[in-house]
Amino acid sequence: MSYLVLARKYRPRNFSEMVGQDHVVRALSNALETQRLHHAYLFTGTRGVGKTTVSRILAKSLNCQGVDGTGGITATPCGVCQACCDIDAGRFVDYTELDAASNRGVDEVQALLEQAVYKPVQGRFKVFMIDEVHMLTGHAFNAMLKTLEEPPEYLKFVLATTDPQKVPVTVLSRCLQFNLRPMAPETIREHLEKVMQTEGVKADAQSLRLLSRAARGSMRDALSLTDQAIAFGAGEISEATLRQMLGSVDRSYVFRLIDALAAGDGKTIFEISETLRLNGLSAASTLEEMSAVLQRMAVLQAVPDAPAQGDESDPEVADMVRLAALMPADETQLLYSICLHGRAELGLAPDEYAALTMVLLRLLAFKPATAQRAPAEKKSLNDAAGAVATPVAPAAREASLPRAVPAPPAAPAPTPIATPRVAQAVPVVQMPAGARPASTAESSQASVPPAPTADRMESLPVRVQADSRLEALAAQSAATVLQPTAEGEFWHATVQQLIAAEAIAAMVRELALQSQLVARDTDQWILRVERESLNQSASRERLGAALQVAGHPVRLMVEIGRVTDSPARRNVALAAERQLAAEKIIFDDPLVQTLMRDFAAKIVPGSIKPG
Repeated sequence: MSYLVLARKYRPRNFSEMVGQDHVVRALSNALETQRLHHAYLFTGTRGVGKTTVSRILAKSLNCQGVDGTGGITATPCGVCQACCDIDAGRFVDYTELDAASNRGVDEVQALLEQAVYKPVQGRFKVFMIDEVHMLTGHAFNAMLKTLEEPPEYLKFVLATTDPQKVPVTVLSRCLQFNLRPMAPETIREHLEKVMQTEGVKADAQSLRLLSRAARGSMRDALSLTDQAIAFGAGEISEATLRQMLGSVDRSYVFRLIDALAAGDGKTIFEISETLRLNGLSAASTLEEMSAVLQRMAVLQAVPDAPAQGDESDPEVADMVRLAALMPADETQLLYSICLHGRAELGLAPDEYAALTMVLLRLLAFKPATAQRAPAEKKSLNDAAGAVATPVAPAAREASLPRAVPAPPAAPAPTPIATPRVAQAVPVVQMPAGARPASTAESSQASVPPAPTADRMESLPVRVQADSRLEALAAQSAATVLQPTAEGEFWHATVQQLIAAEAIAAMVRELALQSQLVARDTDQWILRVERESLNQSASRERLGAALQVAGHPVRLMVEIGRVTDSPARRNVALAAERQLAAEKIIFDDPLVQTLMRDFAAKIVPGSIKPG
């Protein structure tokens, strides 16, 4: 005699045996008792939650003949009549199951619908059950729409799918939809206890808790894992063998990790990570168990007087309560987020245990307590004397106010900032350049501590970022050196005339703009360029021809050297002058000054363009 797996052996035969789907059972039972029957039902939900089982029970309820053969439609099928036995055995002629995953075409659906014109042979109703209906093609859905909307009175449709989003709305609107929910771990554990008692298999409570969590809401998965665990444990189930089979991490490691994180003990964290590596435990399972524990801790921290989640007899609940009181709530939320994102990084690393170690170290590195200690370490106050707020000098307060009219400085000079030595741990007052230390009387009157002595401070240059477009333009003008000459002014006017007349273009125009007129005679002009690529014979000849047409019949000679006065440099200088003039007009405007002074307004760099 062949062995029947637990998932098939303990499949519910009626609504009273259904587990975890009370909302569906109640609705269908009431509909059957009041004879308010719809012609099409759609059952949705993840794998192993009872979609096909509910369909078969519904078919038996519609066709049950009773023990004496005189029964009618009922919510409690007898299970012993010919119709009930044939449906359970899968040979009832009026109950047809179609697997849409392998029969998804329009031809298969049409062949099924051809049977709809014939009345039931044995039962009271014909029941067409289409499993994984979302796998049907668009033409197949269209072929069944009319029959699905107005079927014969003896025909009932039962559709099942794990992905209702892929079912057309035209089909959804013709069906009564029931969503079968994933089952809670406690519900699965209670059912497994009954199965183990019936089977006579020894299993401790913690093993059943592990199986119920590993099933992830699917009763079929739970029974399949139980079958595997019985075979793995040679007829009995123990926590140690089950963890070895599942590759799951003992939560004692998780509790030790969270304890070490709360204490900031990096050595213990690394040692536990190496232990997980040596034992071959799953890195993904470690982060998953940590996320589950942290989630329970967050709930306990947010609602301390709320009823405990899950099984109250679980011995791990006491550890979670202890850790919830040990770790701050914000740190728990941070660790939970890092664990969730760390699971996605395991596949990117060459070694998942190295990735696990990095995630654990990240948990330690981003502790909120570390972030709170950082400002305290930067303060140069004496801890023994107490934390004293450093007064702000009046000059510093004035410097922090928005400037009404920012004047363009010629060149920003490094500003010395007094930096105290850590060993001295004395308060420091930042003084503006050129200011003298105040006297003792003035210091006491203004409540400002005396300036530190020279042996307690070091001067460090600090780069000052340009605060406006004016300073940037000034720096650019300083970098572009222009030394005007008489020949340069003449050459600039001549080149502008040639460009306006479109007499030169491309490389010839670039040669004219980037060159400097060094000397000129009645029949010969000498130009100077910095780049050898501009000194091409074809460009020189075309520029000479353009000058001859413009009334300058001369021969050009080009040399390589440093250029200080070229038409291009003059154009840049003129553009900078126009830009400075435009920005000065804006900054001098009284309304702009009022906005900057009263509302700390700022002008977006680069937004001012000369007209």
